[in-house]
Formats: sequence, structure tokens, C-alpha cells
Amino acid sequence: MKLSIIIVNYNVKYFVEQCLNSIYQNLSDGGILNKQNTEVFVVDNDSKDHSIKYLQKRFHQTDFLKLHLIKNARNIGFGKANNIAARKAKGDYILFLNPDTLITEHTLIDVVKFADEHPDFGAIGVKMLNANGVFAKESRRGKPTPWVSFCKMIGLTSLFPKSRMFGKYYMGFLDYNEVNEIEIVSGAFMMVRNTHKKNYFDESYFMYGEDIDLSYRLLCSGKQNYYIPTPIMHYKGESTQKSSFRYIHVFYQAMLIFFRKHYKHYSFLLSIPIQIAIIIKAAIAFIKQQFSHLSRFLHPVPQWSYINMTYFGHNGTNIKKLADTWGLNIKVIDTDERVQPEGHIAKKNKLTKDHIVIYDLADFSVSTILSNLEAEPSAVLGTYNHHTGLLITPGFVYTPDNLNK
Repeated sequence: MKLSIIIVNYNVKYFVEQCLNSIYQNLSDGGILNKQNTEVFVVDNDSKDHSIKYLQKRFHQTDFLKLHLIKNARNIGFGKANNIAARKAKGDYILFLNPDTLITEHTLIDVVKFADEHPDFGAIGVKMLNANGVFAKESRRGKPTPWVSFCKMIGLTSLFPKSRMFGKYYMGFLDYNEVNEIEIVSGAFMMVRNTHKKNYFDESYFMYGEDIDLSYRLLCSGKQNYYIPTPIMHYKGESTQKSSFRYIHVFYQAMLIFFRKHYKHYSFLLSIPIQIAIIIKAAIAFIKQQFSHLSRFLHPVPQWSYINMTYFGHNGTNIKKLADTWGLNIKVIDTDERVQPEGHIAKKNKLTKDHIVIYDLADFSVSTILSNLEAEPSAVLGTYNHHTGLLITPGFVYTPDNLNK
């Protein structure tokens, strides 16, 4: 077995389905990766959306012999769920992959080839794009030393993102279009060598921080972590509100766990300012949430409504039916990647960050989609699959039967 892929799911079954479909686009009959030497685990953390039943119906075992579905009786956290599947993995390499990712037709091949050519690697990460095509800065990070963490907490990292002194948390001084040696690899896409350990992730972390901890331990063991510029789309925590009270609390608690484990001689001094930061940031998040709730109360708008959408593909009839079902304003452009007009994302249509650009996956490869979006980052990506009838956007999934409404 060459590669084992592990996806932890929690209430995002449609994103998992899309992610799995993009994985299988990397598997060929005679290539470096195929259905015989690649296996996929989906570990469900007690989702309430019937994810396992849905995936069992969508992916028949006769077609996908190496798909393993594991259902946990409760939400046991990110690291522990990954470890359950990792102990069953038979591949030479293990890829920890977020469910809200969309990979290109050559992503896995690129990473596996790189791994084969670099026996010193500990973990490998890739160039992640946000849903608007902008480079996701968490694609590569530096070790969260006390100084680096201090710069991040007080905002110096944001003020001087390309500084080697203040901006090391996101390593913004590195060219994101080149291969680089880095320190911390994101758990959204993290390939490691299968050493058949009992645990890869430290289960003291419930969510956030596990990838930092594992990356750091790999560096301490003498391995080198790498970043390679093969692109993927990361919807960036579809099931997580990054500005929420809970996110702030869990994120900074994970930072405390890391310091207490790896910087014991600093832990007492650091715990006080970090606790203060938790209180301040959590208070700000709470206030923002209250204003947001008040705004939605005063100006109620259905969460599935967007100002404008533009569809590119040859299934215009189906997308119009979907638009009628949901009351969407979708402009249809009958085209594919062979005849797409230059600059059609931003220049021709004068799109904004509120505009959803919908690509039909039957008419555009993911490679082309991400290339277009990265070249003109402005609108937000949506994908349409005519086999399932699903229109997936970062904030909402439109089903043909209107069940989400």
C-alpha cells in the first residue's frame, strides 16, 4: 500500500463527498497512485447529519474497495479520531486531510513523488488557497516559540508579515510559489511517513494545536518539514467560526498545552499573558457575536441568499432549476475550460468578494478552477456537480430537493 488518507468528519457530509471525488481523480490504473495502492478512511465524530449513511449510499464498495468508514459514538476530537484510523493504515505514507478541502487532479501525485525523493522529510504541506483564491497564510508556519507567539498575540505578525523578526509565525518572508523548508505544517493537509506508531497526534489537544505539536516533534527527531507549492482549495473550517468565543478559547488553550509540554521553563511566565489574551479576545468575540445577532434580527436575510452568482459550464438548464428552487440570482455562461474567455472572473464581470463564481466540475478541472481563481482573486468559489445536483459554496450547500432550506 502506497498511501493512506484520513479524513475526520463532523457534520459536513457534502464537503466530504466532494473531497472524496477529488481524491479519486488522482487515481489511475497504472500510475503512481491507483485504487489498489491507495486507501481512504473517513472517521465520523458522531455527526448529526447522518454522514455515514449518506457516504455509504454515495460510494458503493464495489467501486471504491479501499474506502473505510468509521463512526464514533461521540465527538472525541480531531487528534484522537485521526489516531484511530492511523493505527489501521497500511500505506507507506499517511495523509491527514480536512473534509473541507478540494484537491487538484495531480495534488496527491505531486506530494507522493516529492516524498519519495526526500527521505529526510518529516511532514509535507501544500499551498492552500482560501475560497476567494487568496493564499492561505497558515500553509506554512514557524515554531511558536515564546517570541514568535508574543508577536502573533499582540499583532506584530500582522503588521510586519514579511519580517523575519516579527513575521515568523506565518513565514511570510518565503516565496509561496517555491519549495521551502518550513517548521510547522497545517493539519488541513499534512503528509507523514507511516511509522506504525500507536499515536501520531497528542490526544491532550481536542482541536487545534495537534499539527503544531506533531510538526515540532518531527523536527526534534531530526526530520525536515517541507512546503511544496501544489495548490488545493481549503474552505477553512466550514464547520468552525474562527471569530467565535469557543474558537478563541480552544485555540489559546491549545497554545498553553504546547508551552507546558515543550517550554516548561517558560510555562509559568507565559501562562498569565496567554490567559489575559484569552479573556480579552474572547470578550471581543462575544461582543462581535452579539452585534451580529442584533444585525440579523433587525435585518433578517436567509443564509442561503447571495447578491449575485455566475455559473460557468454546460448544465445551464439544471442550474436554473436549482436557482428557481432556492430563489437564487444566477447568471449562466455556457462555456468550458477550452473556450473560457481571458479574465472572465474579475475583469469582464467586475466581480466582488460577495459574488459567487460557480464552476461545473464536469466542464472544468480543479486545476483550471484554482488557477483561474488564484490569478484573479476576488469572487468566491462555488462548485456544481451535475451527478449529485449539489451546489457547494463556502457558507452553504444548495441541494436539488431543498432539504437544507
